[in-house]
Amino acid sequence: FSYWLLLMAVWGALTLVLVSGDLFTLYVALELLTFAGVPLVCLAGSGETLRAALRYMLFALCGSVLYLLGAVLLYGGYGTLDIPLLADAVQREPIAWTALALMTAGLLAKTALFPLHIWLPPAHGGAPAAASAVLSALVIKGSWFLVLRLWLDVMPGVASAPAAQLMAGMGAAAIVVGSVVALRQQRLKLLVAYSTVAQIGYLFLLFPLAFDAAGDMALREAAQAAGLLQAIAHATAKAAMFMAAGLVYAALGHDRIDNLAGAARALPVAVLAFLVGGVALMGVLPSGAYLAKKLLLASADASGQWWWTLVLQGGAAFTAGYVVLIAVRVLRRPAAPLSGLKPVSMLSQCAALGLALASLALSLAAVRGPLPAELIGNPLSLKELGNTLTMFALGALLASAVSRRPLFAAARVGDPASGDEGGDPLRRATVALGVAFEQADAFLRRWSSASLSLLSLAALFGGLLLVGAPK
Repeated sequence: FSYWLLLMAVWGALTLVLVSGDLFTLYVALELLTFAGVPLVCLAGSGETLRAALRYMLFALCGSVLYLLGAVLLYGGYGTLDIPLLADAVQREPIAWTALALMTAGLLAKTALFPLHIWLPPAHGGAPAAASAVLSALVIKGSWFLVLRLWLDVMPGVASAPAAQLMAGMGAAAIVVGSVVALRQQRLKLLVAYSTVAQIGYLFLLFPLAFDAAGDMALREAAQAAGLLQAIAHATAKAAMFMAAGLVYAALGHDRIDNLAGAARALPVAVLAFLVGGVALMGVLPSGAYLAKKLLLASADASGQWWWTLVLQGGAAFTAGYVVLIAVRVLRRPAAPLSGLKPVSMLSQCAALGLALASLALSLAAVRGPLPAELIGNPLSLKELGNTLTMFALGALLASAVSRRPLFAAARVGDPASGDEGGDPLRRATVALGVAFEQADAFLRRWSSASLSLLSLAALFGGLLLVGAPK
Protein backbone atom coordinates (compact mmCIF):
# COMPACT_ATOMS: atom_id res chain seq x y z
CA PHE A 1 0.00 0.00 0.00
CA SER A 2 2.80 2.43 0.86
CA TYR A 3 4.56 1.68 -2.42
CA TRP A 4 1.52 2.61 -4.52
CA LEU A 5 0.97 5.84 -2.59
CA LEU A 6 4.61 6.82 -3.12
CA LEU A 7 4.42 5.87 -6.79
CA MET A 8 1.44 8.20 -7.22
CA ALA A 9 3.40 10.95 -5.45
CA VAL A 10 6.35 10.42 -7.81
CA TRP A 11 3.96 10.54 -10.75
CA GLY A 12 2.41 13.81 -9.61
CA ALA A 13 5.74 15.48 -8.79
CA LEU A 14 7.30 14.42 -12.09
CA THR A 15 4.28 15.71 -13.99
CA LEU A 16 4.73 19.08 -12.28
CA VAL A 17 8.42 19.07 -13.27
CA LEU A 18 7.49 18.49 -16.90
CA VAL A 19 4.73 21.10 -17.22
CA SER A 20 5.82 23.91 -14.89
CA GLY A 21 7.07 27.18 -16.38
CA ASP A 22 8.37 28.81 -13.20
CA LEU A 23 11.72 28.11 -11.52
CA PHE A 24 10.30 28.26 -7.99
CA THR A 25 7.44 25.92 -8.86
CA LEU A 26 10.07 23.61 -10.32
CA TYR A 27 11.93 23.78 -7.00
CA VAL A 28 8.76 22.72 -5.18
CA ALA A 29 8.24 19.90 -7.70
CA LEU A 30 11.80 18.65 -7.20
CA GLU A 31 11.37 18.63 -3.43
CA LEU A 32 8.13 16.70 -3.76
CA LEU A 33 9.96 14.25 -6.01
CA THR A 34 12.78 13.86 -3.49
CA PHE A 35 10.46 13.36 -0.52
CA ALA A 36 8.52 10.76 -2.50
CA GLY A 37 11.73 8.99 -3.50
CA VAL A 38 13.36 8.87 -0.06
CA PRO A 39 10.68 6.60 1.52
CA LEU A 40 10.94 4.28 -1.47
CA VAL A 41 14.55 3.61 -0.49
CA CYS A 42 13.69 2.47 3.03
CA LEU A 43 10.48 0.52 2.42
CA ALA A 44 12.23 -2.60 3.74
CA GLY A 45 12.64 -0.87 7.11
CA SER A 46 16.11 -2.25 7.92
CA GLY A 47 18.84 -0.15 9.50
CA GLU A 48 20.92 -0.28 6.31
CA THR A 49 18.11 1.04 4.13
CA LEU A 50 17.25 3.76 6.66
CA ARG A 51 20.88 4.96 6.59
CA ALA A 52 20.84 4.92 2.77
CA ALA A 53 17.60 6.91 2.71
CA LEU A 54 18.97 9.47 5.16
CA ARG A 55 22.12 9.85 3.08
CA TYR A 56 20.02 10.37 -0.03
CA MET A 57 17.81 12.96 1.66
CA LEU A 58 20.65 14.98 3.17
CA PHE A 59 22.74 15.15 0.02
CA ALA A 60 19.70 15.93 -2.11
CA LEU A 61 18.86 18.76 0.28
CA CYS A 62 22.39 20.13 -0.13
CA GLY A 63 21.71 20.27 -3.85
CA SER A 64 18.35 21.93 -3.19
CA VAL A 65 20.02 24.69 -1.16
CA LEU A 66 22.33 25.52 -4.09
CA TYR A 67 19.43 25.48 -6.55
CA LEU A 68 17.29 27.72 -4.35
CA LEU A 69 20.18 30.15 -3.81
CA GLY A 70 20.57 30.47 -7.58
CA ALA A 71 16.83 31.06 -7.98
CA VAL A 72 16.97 33.81 -5.32
CA LEU A 73 19.81 35.52 -7.20
CA LEU A 74 17.84 35.41 -10.46
CA TYR A 75 14.75 36.85 -8.79
CA GLY A 76 16.79 39.60 -7.17
CA GLY A 77 18.48 40.44 -10.45
CA TYR A 78 15.58 40.21 -12.91
CA GLY A 79 12.41 40.36 -10.80
CA THR A 80 10.89 37.17 -12.18
CA LEU A 81 11.29 33.41 -12.16
CA ASP A 82 8.89 32.80 -15.05
CA ILE A 83 10.89 30.88 -17.66
CA PRO A 84 9.78 32.76 -20.84
CA LEU A 85 10.16 36.17 -19.15
CA LEU A 86 13.49 35.23 -17.60
CA ALA A 87 14.82 33.91 -20.92
CA ASP A 88 14.15 37.33 -22.47
CA ALA A 89 15.56 39.32 -19.54
CA VAL A 90 18.70 37.40 -18.56
CA GLN A 91 22.04 38.91 -19.59
CA ARG A 92 25.63 37.72 -19.67
CA GLU A 93 26.66 39.15 -16.33
CA PRO A 94 28.05 37.91 -13.00
CA ILE A 95 24.67 37.37 -11.34
CA ALA A 96 23.54 35.10 -14.18
CA TRP A 97 26.83 33.15 -14.25
CA THR A 98 26.72 32.64 -10.49
CA ALA A 99 23.08 31.55 -10.50
CA LEU A 100 23.57 29.07 -13.34
CA ALA A 101 26.70 27.61 -11.70
CA LEU A 102 24.97 27.14 -8.34
CA MET A 103 21.79 25.70 -9.81
CA THR A 104 23.68 23.33 -12.12
CA ALA A 105 25.86 21.97 -9.31
CA GLY A 106 22.83 21.48 -7.06
CA LEU A 107 20.88 19.63 -9.73
CA LEU A 108 23.86 17.40 -10.55
CA ALA A 109 23.93 16.35 -6.88
CA LYS A 110 20.25 15.36 -7.08
CA THR A 111 20.89 13.51 -10.35
CA ALA A 112 23.89 11.64 -8.83
CA LEU A 113 26.28 12.46 -11.67
CA PHE A 114 29.79 11.21 -10.89
CA PRO A 115 31.52 12.21 -8.60
CA LEU A 116 28.34 13.36 -6.81
CA HIS A 117 26.92 9.82 -6.62
CA ILE A 118 27.37 9.41 -2.86
CA TRP A 119 23.76 8.31 -2.32
CA LEU A 120 22.89 6.25 -5.39
CA PRO A 121 24.61 2.83 -4.91
CA PRO A 122 23.51 2.29 -1.28
CA ALA A 123 20.01 3.57 -2.07
CA HIS A 124 19.54 1.15 -4.95
CA GLY A 125 21.33 -1.68 -3.18
CA GLY A 126 18.94 -1.74 -0.23
CA ALA A 127 15.66 -0.66 -1.81
CA PRO A 128 13.11 -3.19 -3.07
CA ALA A 129 13.50 -3.93 -6.77
CA ALA A 130 10.26 -2.17 -7.70
CA ALA A 131 11.40 0.93 -5.82
CA SER A 132 14.84 0.86 -7.49
CA ALA A 133 13.12 0.67 -10.87
CA VAL A 134 11.16 3.85 -10.10
CA LEU A 135 14.20 5.67 -8.66
CA SER A 136 16.42 4.87 -11.64
CA ALA A 137 13.81 5.27 -14.36
CA LEU A 138 11.97 8.35 -13.10
CA VAL A 139 13.21 10.13 -9.98
CA ILE A 140 16.71 11.06 -11.17
CA LYS A 141 15.28 12.20 -14.52
CA GLY A 142 13.45 15.12 -12.88
CA SER A 143 16.61 17.01 -11.90
CA TRP A 144 18.32 16.09 -15.21
CA PHE A 145 15.35 17.50 -17.14
CA LEU A 146 15.65 20.75 -15.21
CA VAL A 147 19.36 21.03 -16.10
CA LEU A 148 18.28 20.60 -19.72
CA ARG A 149 15.73 23.41 -19.41
CA LEU A 150 18.13 25.74 -17.62
CA TRP A 151 20.86 25.36 -20.22
CA LEU A 152 18.81 25.15 -23.40
CA ASP A 153 15.67 27.19 -22.60
CA VAL A 154 16.26 29.61 -19.72
CA MET A 155 19.87 30.72 -20.14
CA PRO A 156 21.27 29.50 -23.49
CA GLY A 157 23.05 32.82 -23.89
CA VAL A 158 24.75 32.47 -20.50
CA ALA A 159 25.83 28.83 -20.88
CA SER A 160 29.31 28.40 -22.34
CA ALA A 161 31.06 25.67 -24.28
CA PRO A 162 33.89 25.20 -21.70
CA ALA A 163 31.36 24.62 -18.90
CA ALA A 164 29.48 22.18 -21.13
CA GLN A 165 32.75 20.32 -21.79
CA LEU A 166 33.21 19.96 -18.02
CA MET A 167 29.73 18.52 -17.59
CA ALA A 168 30.25 16.01 -20.40
CA GLY A 169 33.69 15.17 -18.97
CA MET A 170 31.98 14.21 -15.72
CA GLY A 171 29.61 12.09 -17.81
CA ALA A 172 32.51 10.32 -19.53
CA ALA A 173 34.15 9.64 -16.15
CA ALA A 174 30.83 8.23 -14.92
CA ILE A 175 30.70 5.84 -17.88
CA VAL A 176 34.20 4.50 -17.28
CA VAL A 177 34.24 4.36 -13.47
CA GLY A 178 30.64 3.20 -13.11
CA SER A 179 31.09 0.40 -15.63
CA VAL A 180 34.37 -0.85 -14.18
CA VAL A 181 33.02 -0.82 -10.62
CA ALA A 182 29.85 -2.57 -11.87
CA LEU A 183 32.03 -5.39 -13.20
CA ARG A 184 33.62 -5.71 -9.74
CA GLN A 185 30.33 -6.19 -7.87
CA GLN A 186 29.38 -9.45 -6.17
CA ARG A 187 25.61 -8.79 -6.13
CA LEU A 188 23.41 -8.46 -9.19
CA LYS A 189 21.44 -5.52 -7.79
CA LEU A 190 24.60 -3.54 -7.02
CA LEU A 191 25.86 -4.26 -10.54
CA VAL A 192 22.69 -2.68 -11.92
CA ALA A 193 23.07 0.24 -9.48
CA TYR A 194 26.57 1.04 -10.71
CA SER A 195 25.34 0.55 -14.25
CA THR A 196 22.92 3.39 -13.48
CA VAL A 197 25.88 5.55 -12.40
CA ALA A 198 27.44 4.85 -15.79
CA GLN A 199 24.27 5.38 -17.82
CA ILE A 200 23.59 8.74 -16.16
CA GLY A 201 26.83 9.89 -17.79
CA TYR A 202 25.34 9.44 -21.26
CA LEU A 203 22.58 11.93 -20.44
CA PHE A 204 25.17 14.72 -20.08
CA LEU A 205 27.11 14.12 -23.29
CA LEU A 206 24.54 16.20 -25.18
CA PHE A 207 25.51 19.55 -23.61
CA PRO A 208 28.79 20.26 -25.46
CA LEU A 209 27.30 18.82 -28.65
CA ALA A 210 24.62 21.55 -28.58
CA PHE A 211 27.41 24.03 -29.41
CA ASP A 212 28.80 24.45 -32.92
CA ALA A 213 32.45 25.00 -33.82
CA ALA A 214 32.07 28.75 -33.19
CA GLY A 215 30.82 28.22 -29.64
CA ASP A 216 27.20 29.15 -30.36
CA MET A 217 24.32 26.94 -29.25
CA ALA A 218 23.20 26.23 -32.81
CA LEU A 219 22.77 22.44 -32.54
CA ARG A 220 20.61 22.32 -29.44
CA GLU A 221 17.50 20.89 -31.11
CA ALA A 222 19.26 17.71 -32.28
CA ALA A 223 21.15 17.40 -28.98
CA GLN A 224 17.96 17.85 -26.96
CA ALA A 225 16.13 15.23 -29.04
CA ALA A 226 19.01 12.81 -28.50
CA GLY A 227 19.01 13.44 -24.75
CA LEU A 228 15.27 12.86 -24.39
CA LEU A 229 15.49 9.65 -26.44
CA GLN A 230 18.37 8.45 -24.27
CA ALA A 231 16.41 9.26 -21.11
CA ILE A 232 13.37 7.25 -22.25
CA ALA A 233 15.52 4.35 -23.46
CA HIS A 234 17.39 4.27 -20.15
CA ALA A 235 14.17 4.48 -18.12
CA THR A 236 12.55 1.47 -19.79
CA ALA A 237 15.68 -0.70 -19.97
CA LYS A 238 16.91 0.01 -16.46
CA ALA A 239 13.49 -0.52 -14.93
CA ALA A 240 13.39 -3.91 -16.66
CA MET A 241 16.85 -4.82 -15.34
CA PHE A 242 16.01 -3.87 -11.74
CA MET A 243 12.74 -5.79 -11.88
CA ALA A 244 14.48 -8.84 -13.34
CA ALA A 245 17.20 -8.68 -10.66
CA GLY A 246 14.51 -8.53 -7.97
CA LEU A 247 12.71 -11.55 -9.42
CA VAL A 248 15.96 -13.53 -9.47
CA TYR A 249 16.53 -12.65 -5.82
CA ALA A 250 12.96 -13.61 -4.90
CA ALA A 251 13.25 -16.99 -6.63
CA LEU A 252 16.78 -17.99 -5.61
CA GLY A 253 16.92 -16.27 -2.22
CA HIS A 254 20.12 -14.44 -3.21
CA ASP A 255 21.58 -12.41 -6.06
CA ARG A 256 25.26 -13.38 -5.79
CA ILE A 257 26.64 -13.17 -9.30
CA ASP A 258 29.07 -16.07 -8.90
CA ASN A 259 26.20 -18.36 -7.85
CA LEU A 260 23.70 -17.61 -10.61
CA ALA A 261 24.41 -20.82 -12.54
CA GLY A 262 21.12 -22.35 -13.64
CA ALA A 263 19.13 -19.13 -13.27
CA ALA A 264 18.39 -19.03 -17.01
CA ARG A 265 16.72 -22.45 -16.82
CA ALA A 266 14.81 -21.61 -13.62
CA LEU A 267 13.68 -18.10 -14.68
CA PRO A 268 14.02 -17.85 -18.48
CA VAL A 269 11.69 -14.87 -18.92
CA ALA A 270 13.26 -12.77 -16.15
CA VAL A 271 16.80 -13.54 -17.32
CA LEU A 272 15.82 -12.73 -20.90
CA ALA A 273 14.38 -9.40 -19.73
CA PHE A 274 17.66 -8.56 -17.97
CA LEU A 275 19.80 -9.41 -21.00
CA VAL A 276 17.51 -7.66 -23.50
CA GLY A 277 17.55 -4.54 -21.32
CA GLY A 278 21.35 -4.62 -21.25
CA VAL A 279 21.55 -5.08 -25.02
CA ALA A 280 19.18 -2.12 -25.49
CA LEU A 281 21.47 0.05 -23.33
CA MET A 282 24.41 -0.91 -25.55
CA GLY A 283 22.81 1.07 -28.37
CA VAL A 284 22.29 -1.66 -30.96
CA LEU A 285 19.61 -1.47 -33.64
CA PRO A 286 16.72 -0.78 -33.26
CA SER A 287 16.99 0.52 -29.68
CA GLY A 288 16.27 4.08 -28.65
CA ALA A 289 19.85 4.37 -27.35
CA TYR A 290 21.06 3.60 -30.91
CA LEU A 291 19.05 6.47 -32.35
CA ALA A 292 20.19 8.83 -29.59
CA LYS A 293 23.80 7.86 -30.29
CA LYS A 294 23.35 8.50 -34.01
CA LEU A 295 21.99 11.99 -33.34
CA LEU A 296 24.85 12.80 -30.97
CA LEU A 297 27.43 11.47 -33.44
CA ALA A 298 25.94 13.71 -36.12
CA SER A 299 26.22 16.71 -33.77
CA ALA A 300 29.81 15.78 -32.90
CA ASP A 301 30.66 15.61 -36.60
CA ALA A 302 28.93 18.93 -37.33
CA SER A 303 30.71 20.71 -34.48
CA GLY A 304 34.12 19.10 -34.99
CA GLN A 305 34.20 17.61 -31.46
CA TRP A 306 35.70 14.26 -32.49
CA TRP A 307 36.71 13.29 -28.95
CA TRP A 308 33.09 12.73 -27.92
CA THR A 309 32.78 10.28 -30.81
CA LEU A 310 35.31 8.06 -29.02
CA VAL A 311 33.30 8.23 -25.79
CA LEU A 312 30.02 7.43 -27.55
CA GLN A 313 31.45 4.49 -29.47
CA GLY A 314 33.59 3.14 -26.64
CA GLY A 315 30.90 3.37 -23.98
CA ALA A 316 28.95 0.52 -25.60
CA ALA A 317 31.85 -1.84 -24.94
CA PHE A 318 31.66 -1.12 -21.19
CA THR A 319 27.93 -1.83 -21.22
CA ALA A 320 28.55 -5.05 -23.13
CA GLY A 321 31.02 -6.07 -20.42
CA TYR A 322 28.47 -6.56 -17.67
CA VAL A 323 25.89 -7.97 -20.11
CA VAL A 324 28.38 -10.67 -21.14
CA LEU A 325 29.39 -11.28 -17.51
CA ILE A 326 25.82 -11.98 -16.40
CA ALA A 327 25.02 -13.99 -19.54
CA VAL A 328 27.95 -16.32 -18.90
CA ARG A 329 27.02 -16.73 -15.23
CA VAL A 330 23.31 -17.47 -15.73
CA LEU A 331 23.78 -19.80 -18.71
CA ARG A 332 26.29 -22.03 -16.92
CA ARG A 333 25.06 -25.44 -15.80
CA PRO A 334 24.91 -25.62 -11.99
CA ALA A 335 27.07 -28.13 -10.17
CA ALA A 336 23.94 -29.46 -8.44
CA PRO A 337 20.24 -29.02 -9.23
CA LEU A 338 18.80 -25.83 -7.80
CA SER A 339 16.72 -26.45 -4.71
CA GLY A 340 14.43 -24.29 -2.64
CA LEU A 341 13.23 -22.25 -5.61
CA LYS A 342 10.34 -19.98 -4.76
CA PRO A 343 7.64 -19.31 -7.35
CA VAL A 344 7.55 -15.84 -8.87
CA SER A 345 4.77 -14.25 -10.84
CA MET A 346 4.89 -14.85 -14.58
CA LEU A 347 3.03 -11.56 -14.99
CA SER A 348 5.91 -9.75 -13.25
CA GLN A 349 8.44 -11.47 -15.49
CA CYS A 350 6.47 -10.55 -18.61
CA ALA A 351 6.15 -6.94 -17.42
CA ALA A 352 9.95 -6.72 -17.10
CA LEU A 353 10.40 -8.28 -20.53
CA GLY A 354 7.86 -5.85 -22.01
CA LEU A 355 9.82 -2.86 -20.70
CA ALA A 356 13.07 -4.27 -22.08
CA LEU A 357 11.52 -4.91 -25.51
CA ALA A 358 10.06 -1.39 -25.51
CA SER A 359 13.54 0.06 -25.02
CA LEU A 360 14.96 -2.24 -27.70
CA ALA A 361 12.33 -1.18 -30.27
CA LEU A 362 12.03 2.49 -29.26
CA SER A 363 13.67 3.87 -32.40
CA LEU A 364 11.02 2.23 -34.58
CA ALA A 365 8.41 4.45 -32.96
CA ALA A 366 10.62 7.54 -33.01
CA VAL A 367 11.20 7.56 -36.77
CA ARG A 368 7.45 7.81 -37.40
CA GLY A 369 7.62 11.31 -35.97
CA PRO A 370 9.82 14.29 -36.87
CA LEU A 371 13.09 12.35 -36.87
CA PRO A 372 14.51 11.28 -40.24
CA ALA A 373 13.87 7.65 -41.13
CA GLU A 374 17.31 7.26 -42.71
CA LEU A 375 18.86 7.23 -39.23
CA ILE A 376 17.62 3.65 -38.89
CA GLY A 377 19.36 1.00 -40.96
CA ASN A 378 19.00 -2.74 -41.32
CA PRO A 379 19.96 -4.48 -38.06
CA LEU A 380 20.88 -7.60 -40.03
CA SER A 381 23.28 -5.82 -42.39
CA LEU A 382 26.91 -6.87 -42.29
CA LYS A 383 27.96 -3.46 -40.96
CA GLU A 384 25.53 -3.46 -38.03
CA LEU A 385 26.12 -7.11 -37.20
CA GLY A 386 29.87 -6.49 -37.30
CA ASN A 387 29.57 -3.50 -34.96
CA THR A 388 27.41 -5.49 -32.53
CA LEU A 389 29.74 -8.48 -32.50
CA THR A 390 32.73 -6.19 -32.03
CA MET A 391 31.08 -4.58 -29.00
CA PHE A 392 30.33 -7.99 -27.48
CA ALA A 393 33.92 -9.12 -28.08
CA LEU A 394 35.31 -6.00 -26.42
CA GLY A 395 32.84 -6.42 -23.56
CA ALA A 396 33.96 -10.02 -23.05
CA LEU A 397 37.57 -8.83 -22.86
CA LEU A 398 36.66 -6.19 -20.27
CA ALA A 399 34.67 -8.68 -18.20
CA SER A 400 37.55 -11.17 -18.34
CA ALA A 401 40.03 -8.49 -17.36
CA VAL A 402 38.48 -6.79 -14.33
CA SER A 403 35.70 -8.99 -12.90
CA ARG A 404 36.31 -10.56 -9.51
CA ARG A 405 36.43 -14.07 -10.88
CA PRO A 406 37.70 -14.98 -14.37
CA LEU A 407 34.84 -14.96 -16.83
CA PHE A 408 34.67 -18.71 -17.42
CA ALA A 409 35.80 -19.84 -13.96
CA ALA A 410 33.11 -21.72 -12.04
CA ALA A 411 32.43 -20.77 -8.44
CA ARG A 412 33.00 -23.57 -5.94
CA VAL A 413 30.59 -24.15 -3.09
CA GLY A 414 31.96 -22.64 0.10
CA ASP A 415 34.81 -20.89 -1.74
CA PRO A 416 34.78 -17.20 -0.74
CA ALA A 417 37.81 -16.35 -2.86
CA SER A 418 37.26 -13.65 -5.42
CA GLY A 419 39.56 -15.15 -8.00
CA ASP A 420 41.84 -12.12 -8.02
CA GLU A 421 44.88 -14.03 -6.81
CA GLY A 422 47.06 -16.01 -9.15
CA GLY A 423 46.55 -16.04 -12.89
CA ASP A 424 48.71 -14.45 -15.52
CA PRO A 425 50.46 -11.09 -14.96
CA LEU A 426 48.10 -9.26 -17.31
CA ARG A 427 45.08 -10.49 -15.36
CA ARG A 428 46.68 -9.41 -12.09
CA ALA A 429 47.42 -5.96 -13.54
CA THR A 430 43.88 -5.40 -14.82
CA VAL A 431 42.37 -6.66 -11.56
CA ALA A 432 44.62 -4.25 -9.65
CA LEU A 433 43.28 -1.47 -11.87
CA GLY A 434 39.72 -2.54 -11.06
CA VAL A 435 40.52 -2.54 -7.34
CA ALA A 436 41.95 0.98 -7.71
CA PHE A 437 38.68 2.12 -9.31
CA GLU A 438 36.74 0.58 -6.41
CA GLN A 439 38.92 2.35 -3.86
CA ALA A 440 38.57 5.67 -5.68
CA ASP A 441 34.81 5.22 -5.78
CA ALA A 442 34.70 4.47 -2.04
CA PHE A 443 36.78 7.60 -1.36
CA LEU A 444 34.58 9.85 -3.50
CA ARG A 445 31.44 8.57 -1.77
CA ARG A 446 32.58 9.77 1.65
CA TRP A 447 30.70 12.75 3.01
CA SER A 448 33.80 14.93 3.16
CA SER A 449 34.82 14.12 -0.43
CA ALA A 450 31.31 14.51 -1.84
CA SER A 451 30.72 17.83 -0.06
CA LEU A 452 34.05 19.21 -1.25
CA SER A 453 33.33 18.00 -4.79
CA LEU A 454 29.94 19.72 -4.77
CA LEU A 455 31.33 23.09 -3.70
CA SER A 456 34.35 22.79 -6.00
CA LEU A 457 32.17 22.02 -9.00
CA ALA A 458 29.94 25.02 -8.29
CA ALA A 459 33.03 27.25 -8.25
CA LEU A 460 34.49 25.58 -11.33
CA PHE A 461 31.26 25.97 -13.31
CA GLY A 462 31.19 29.66 -12.38
CA GLY A 463 34.76 30.14 -13.58
CA LEU A 464 34.17 28.31 -16.87
CA LEU A 465 30.98 30.26 -17.55
CA LEU A 466 32.99 33.45 -17.06
CA VAL A 467 35.84 32.23 -19.27
CA GLY A 468 33.44 31.19 -22.00
CA ALA A 469 31.68 34.56 -22.11
CA PRO A 470 32.39 36.72 -25.18
CA LYS A 471 34.71 39.68 -24.72
